[in-house]
Amino acid sequence: MKRSRLRQRRPGLGPTALPGDPIERLLRPLRGLARGSEELYEKTIAQFSREGMRFEIPRFTLLGPPGGGDPLRIGVFAAIHGDEPEGAMALVDFVRQLAADPEPARGYHIQAYPVCNPSGFVDGTRHSRAGLDLNREFWRGSREPEVSALEGELRSRRFHGIVSLHSDDTADGVYAFARGATITEGLVRPVLAAASRHLPLADGPIIDGFEADRGVLRDCYQGILTNPDELHPAPFEIIFETPQRAPRDLQVAATTAALFSVLDEYRGFMATGDNI
Repeated sequence: MKRSRLRQRRPGLGPTALPGDPIERLLRPLRGLARGSEELYEKTIAQFSREGMRFEIPRFTLLGPPGGGDPLRIGVFAAIHGDEPEGAMALVDFVRQLAADPEPARGYHIQAYPVCNPSGFVDGTRHSRAGLDLNREFWRGSREPEVSALEGELRSRRFHGIVSLHSDDTADGVYAFARGATITEGLVRPVLAAASRHLPLADGPIIDGFEADRGVLRDCYQGILTNPDELHPAPFEIIFETPQRAPRDLQVAATTAALFSVLDEYRGFMATGDNI
């Protein structure tokens, strides 16, 4: 998660560099799978216009096979910074794999938000087209439609846990912020271990300006995409980061491995808690 600063458009991500709509290109595989499926479906949670162009925020819901109790609700959010497409690509790949083999999602309802900042994604910029870093706007009375829509999801869905996907152009390895429920750090360690099979672990004492312990950070910026304080018990929250200078295919592989690890590890925590 890079510091809040105005960033230049990244070459190769703007609308002049990719023919057609880059969001449609990204989401086309999921939309094809969702047509006619009862386990995977799409809903638009926000529509708005910027500079004469219409944007939408999609949500993909994947219903895993029944797990013998109430489903575990997990939200995964990507591309809140439009110049970090790696997480969006990994999230699409993650959902595609689960649609093909749903067993790892047994007992889960997964809500996937691949493009949380659609105008920034189209422009290839960190900020939205309104000129704001949306990941500093949450729970501050923001009127930005992207923030309002996502806050509504975080309130109404009452997730057991959320994962936010980022890439950091100053990092030399994968790392994660552990927030929310006390079990989060116990989840993060194996998640980073799974990701580190593809990319090295960031292991410095200071990462992104915060104290770090073997790639785990506990402090974070204010105004980030996070659950509302009123949720009890507190959900787990993981902010997962890849080194953006690494090859993109390795970032996608590391992030996908991290997401599968979240499902496996959290299921284990819940089973231990239920004495089963």
